[in-house]
Amino acid sequence: MAPIRDQRLGAPFLHHPRPMAPPTSTQWLLQIVWLLLLAIPIACVAWTVTHEEIFREPREYCAERSRCARSLAARKFFYLFTCEYCFSHYVTIFFLIVTRYRLLLDDWRGYLIAFFALVAVANVYMSSFGRLRQEVKSEKLEAKKKEKELEDSPVVAATSLTAAAVPPRPGAGLTRTGTD
Repeated sequence: MAPIRDQRLGAPFLHHPRPMAPPTSTQWLLQIVWLLLLAIPIACVAWTVTHEEIFREPREYCAERSRCARSLAARKFFYLFTCEYCFSHYVTIFFLIVTRYRLLLDDWRGYLIAFFALVAVANVYMSSFGRLRQEVKSEKLEAKKKEKELEDSPVVAATSLTAAAVPPRPGAGLTRTGTD
């Protein structure tokens, strides 16, 4: 069926007559795929807001308010923007509302199960990403350290470097006697 055209724009409208619905409880394999895929944008949004440079100023403001606000409710509210685990709960609620995704059951219990499962998978993704970033940063520091050591070490004679870099040819140094 052809997409509906928006009369104002004269272009295909984004509303499709049969929108994609989340999987039902009988489609358990598709539900798992949705779980693993839907956790990716949840993790991305939560990580970006709580760690990346683009949100540094608002995050610093929230961190300050979470330490200095007078009321407990205000301190907790501002803290959620500095903690990826806490913030991922609110991002998950948003994505559950938008997608209507349910896990295992087709009623309110499915939303509840999906909520905790999505938070758990998204946090596994964020932990893995954090560990990967830490390893990359550690490798970069180690490479810089070795580079600095090489720059600071005395210069080795060029002949010893080339001799160590080029392996000897097989049979090199053997002389031919002429009696084969």
